[in-house]
Amino acid sequence: MNTEIRIVFLFYDHMTALDAIGPHEVLCRLPGAVVQRVAKSRGPVKSDSSGLTLIAEYALSEISKADVLVIPGAGTATDLKDSPETLEWIRILHTQSLWTTSVCTGSLILGAAGLLSGVAATSHWAVLARLSHYQAIPTAQRVVESGKIITAAGVSAGIDMALLLAAKLSGQTVAETLQLGIEYDPEPPFNSGSLAKANPSIVAPLRARLLSCFEPE
Repeated sequence: MNTEIRIVFLFYDHMTALDAIGPHEVLCRLPGAVVQRVAKSRGPVKSDSSGLTLIAEYALSEISKADVLVIPGAGTATDLKDSPETLEWIRILHTQSLWTTSVCTGSLILGAAGLLSGVAATSHWAVLARLSHYQAIPTAQRVVESGKIITAAGVSAGIDMALLLAAKLSGQTVAETLQLGIEYDPEPPFNSGSLAKANPSIVAPLRARLLSCFEPE
């Protein structure tokens, strides 16, 4: 009989949809997975993906524990520093979680909640340095594991994080089976998917455009 694994995703307005949906596609298929999507209040949550709307079936007040907590990012992720209720909820769940995770700028939310002091962590490359504002150790890797905190770099890196987490929770065979099931075998048409590989001519203008979307420091 499978042991129940309670996996909780935080949803909030203007979040990046793939930050949550990528890991969701993997983690919801774990043996014994019970997935809960939570927001400040129940109901529709508008993502930053051209009007794509997600649904949170639970309010923060209804969920007080998780085995796995997943925090997606957004250009406005650090707006949540002005939501003490949300940050306190994250802290409460973290105290008893097996794993506390983030994708992209979700790590800035973990930082705002006070969970990254002295912790190696990653984020989207355009704002990686901002982790130091929370006394974190910015680490330019696709996925960073620090104790029970796992942070993933920008957007698509959440799938890598979820597969790593799947192996830790249910074993490598399960994780490999899930990877095959979603046919996650990237062969991008261009070799520009990381800061280290991208043509320098596209980096500066993209950085400027992204930073104009992110909340100012």
